[in-house]
Amino acid sequence: MIADGKVEVIDVRTEEEFASVHIPNAKLIPLQQLQNRLHELDKNKSYLIVCRSGNRSTQASNILVKERFFHVYKYERRHE
Repeated sequence: MIADGKVEVIDVRTEEEFASVHIPNAKLIPLQQLQNRLHELDKNKSYLIVCRSGNRSTQASNILVKERFFHVYKYERRHE
């Protein structure tokens, strides 16, 4: 889904974290900037929200759903 462009990846980590490693073609919108950058997103698109541990992606997903973005998914690492 990511490769074919049906889902856009939004990385909500810091610029420093993103610079060290990130998913190719992911868009960086640090969590603390998300509210002010909602205009950059399309409510009709699907988004996969990622961060390092899942905490910020949960917060970001909640913000997006509250703002009526309904195709929002958060990436969660599985701990084995």
